[in-house]
Amino acid sequence: QSQFLFRWKYEQEAVQKRTFTKWINTHLAKRNPPLVVNDLFEDIKDGVMLLALLEVLSGQKLPCEQGRHLKRIHWVANIGSALKFLEGRRIKLVNINSTDIADGRPSIVLGLMWTIILYFQIEELTSNLPQLQSLSSSTSSVDSVVSSEAASPPTKRKVVPKVQGNAKKALLKWVQYTAAKQAGIEVKDFGRSWRSGVAFHSIIHAIRPELVDMEKVKGRSNRENLNEAFTIAETELGIPRLLDPEDVDVDKPDEKSIMTYVAQFLKHYPDLHNTAEMQENDVGKEDRLMLRDLKVWVEQFERDLTRTQMAEASLQEKYQSFKHFRVQYEIKRKQIELVIQSSRKDGKLSLEQAMVKQAWDRVSSRLLDWHKYLDKSLPAPLGTIGAWLYRAEAAIGEEIIFQQAHEETANMIHRKLEQHKDLLKNIDGHKKAFQGIHRARSVNGVPVPLEQLDDMAERFNFVASTSELHLLKMEFLELKYRLLSLLVLAESKLKSWIIKYGRRESVELLLQNYISVIENGKFFEQYEVTYQILKRAAEMYAKANGSVEEAENVMKFMNETTAQWRNLSVEVRSVRSMLEEVIANWDRYSSTVASLQAWLEDAEKMLNQPEHAKKDFFRHLPHWIQQHTAMNDAGNFLIETCDETVSRDLKQQLLLLNGRWRELFMKVKQYARADEFDRMRKEYLDGVATLSAFADCTNGKFSVPVEVSFLNVKIFIQDLEVSFFLLSVCLSLFLSFFLPRRENYLTIFKFIKGSEGYLFT
Repeated sequence: QSQFLFRWKYEQEAVQKRTFTKWINTHLAKRNPPLVVNDLFEDIKDGVMLLALLEVLSGQKLPCEQGRHLKRIHWVANIGSALKFLEGRRIKLVNINSTDIADGRPSIVLGLMWTIILYFQIEELTSNLPQLQSLSSSTSSVDSVVSSEAASPPTKRKVVPKVQGNAKKALLKWVQYTAAKQAGIEVKDFGRSWRSGVAFHSIIHAIRPELVDMEKVKGRSNRENLNEAFTIAETELGIPRLLDPEDVDVDKPDEKSIMTYVAQFLKHYPDLHNTAEMQENDVGKEDRLMLRDLKVWVEQFERDLTRTQMAEASLQEKYQSFKHFRVQYEIKRKQIELVIQSSRKDGKLSLEQAMVKQAWDRVSSRLLDWHKYLDKSLPAPLGTIGAWLYRAEAAIGEEIIFQQAHEETANMIHRKLEQHKDLLKNIDGHKKAFQGIHRARSVNGVPVPLEQLDDMAERFNFVASTSELHLLKMEFLELKYRLLSLLVLAESKLKSWIIKYGRRESVELLLQNYISVIENGKFFEQYEVTYQILKRAAEMYAKANGSVEEAENVMKFMNETTAQWRNLSVEVRSVRSMLEEVIANWDRYSSTVASLQAWLEDAEKMLNQPEHAKKDFFRHLPHWIQQHTAMNDAGNFLIETCDETVSRDLKQQLLLLNGRWRELFMKVKQYARADEFDRMRKEYLDGVATLSAFADCTNGKFSVPVEVSFLNVKIFIQDLEVSFFLLSVCLSLFLSFFLPRRENYLTIFKFIKGSEGYLFT
């Protein structure tokens, strides 16, 4: 089964990759000049293609780091710009960060592409459908909110589109009410319902009836139907062929790929508003009638509640009345909370919804105040205990209002945690006093309603059983947001450090800022300490909570944070070397430009001097060739690394200097090897003299008579062998040095030929 799931996931990713790539290329083709994505996971890594796509889709110009030698740090900057742009469009991304895209992680890349398609195509096109108005929530269909305290960190981004609602439902209803209904077929989803190809033909038929014969379609094979539908859509409607028949004719077709393709047909449908006008109006009528009835109920409930509170009655009778109203309140709660949710894209409520919500809020507040009043009205010290119990319940049930800055959230949680610790430290004393009253059912002889005491006993048990867990949770949350604030700081600083740079002084300031924040501030040590404390707090909280789901959420957060920090820390650590490299190139460029300019001025004047003076001056030309190369290497690095203004100035300066250099070099290049030639000539003449002397010495040895004896002959032969060996070594070295030059080779050849009587006898 695991192998099947793995294979299915792999095939699903492959289909999405092909579909999304084709979709992207249809938009990049509109760009000037057009671009083409060949391998989605590789081509997106530097962020250039991603920014180009968003520019085409949005019509806005976005900042982009470009150049032939972009480094990974620039890739991350480009992807960060794209993610920031998407977040500016109220597109919520969770668990996606720049480094995931720069690594080309398939699931993350596909998730990001799906969000872009969902927002810029599917949601945009379905926003005009009447069905969407009754389905959409107060936020975009790709909005995602952290739903639990232990959920994924807001600073990490993961695509979590609500594909089960909003745009998906609207698109499916459009198919059902227009195409499928007319053709008499049932389309339940964006999966198996499309495998036969009939649904695609039904959409084409709804747009252009003359293009499709539905009777023939129902008698053909899946592959034939799919292929013909895609062909007709492409040739007759101009809809790009994003899918292949083999992508759809499978057990589990990929719904995202099918939605991407089907949404294109919306552009060609003749009238988006008439298809479900009647259904939409009916829904609107039903909603208005329900809201009116609920408004009447809430207002009557409020009047009854007020009248009962003001009536004279005993404490027991008042508590009975309170419980009666609370039961009615709880029965209606879910229904009312459901209907007062906004169904408009701007998040605003209709007039009827606003009136119901206002009345419901009044009732909720009044009922709560009544409960507090009843607790405080109990005879002392039970009234004091009741007031404390209410505060303890409120503390445990208090919703944390997350601030925009994680540091502010952590500080707020810390303050609440200290308050709650101070409040809950008295729990044992209050509980012991209450248990004595509960057993006696009276306070100092004054009877207390048993039902109210029993309710308070349950509430005490709840506070006692959850107080420790609540404090552990608060500690975990405080540390969680401390850690997230460090991650956000690292991300924001990283973005400020990997920009297109300015002059040397500005880069020096960035380096000083990096040293101050990261090194002097001991940022990595601070993060590690916070992480280790958080890790212990997370383990204690998950263990105390006992919920498998909550433990998984905590573990998921810790794992994702660890992965994010692993990638982020690598990027942060590389910043210093990058900044130092930029500064080093500025220093190299500045020094070589200054010295080369001064030398060029002297060299241009020297051109009119006598030959021996020019030869003497330009014998150091190889050094200036190295300086010229170093200047261009540093300058080209800075051109690609610095902002547009600085790059333009550098290009202009290099253009002028290289022009002067080129003109001068063509006139003096012959002097570049003058010193080398002089040295080679001297070595050559020395070598010829050495060989001549050696030959003369050898000739003398042959002329000296040898006394014939075995020992003398043996010594003579050994002496010759040594002489010939030394000669061969000298000659080999001599030839290996001079052989590349033809004239030297000929000279050596003549010398050998003249000496061959000695060498080869």
